Amino acid sequence: MTSWYTERTPGRSAKAVIAVTLLALLLVAAVPVALLAGLVLMGLGHVVVGLAVFGGSVLAAAVTVAVAGMSGMRHLRKLLSSLSFPVVQPDDSQYTGVPEPRDSNHTNVVQLDRSDYTEVR
Repeated sequence: MTSWYTERTPGRSAKAVIAVTLLALLLVAAVPVALLAGLVLMGLGHVVVGLAVFGGSVLAAAVTVAVAGMSGMRHLRKLLSSLSFPVVQPDDSQYTGVPEPRDSNHTNVVQLDRSDYTEVR
């Protein structure tokens, strides 16, 4: 039972991705509050400070969303490339025995030649 628990516990990088994602969500949720605070400051005559508060909050939210997205994609790539997470990459050899249907009852289907969608490597 203890080995299952240690295998299921998120690692340090997973915890970092979760923390950055939660920070990004918190900062995105704070943008409307910063807009309201900026409008109040602009109404009181501090136009530059109001714009700075709103612009700073938008900039901070955008940066954290970008960092969360990049770190999440990096973590996902690392997870997929590890041997403990089996993912089968499709190649041409898997589909050689499966014939493609030629006749169909659909009138608006475009029949493609294999050379139209084969990837050049």
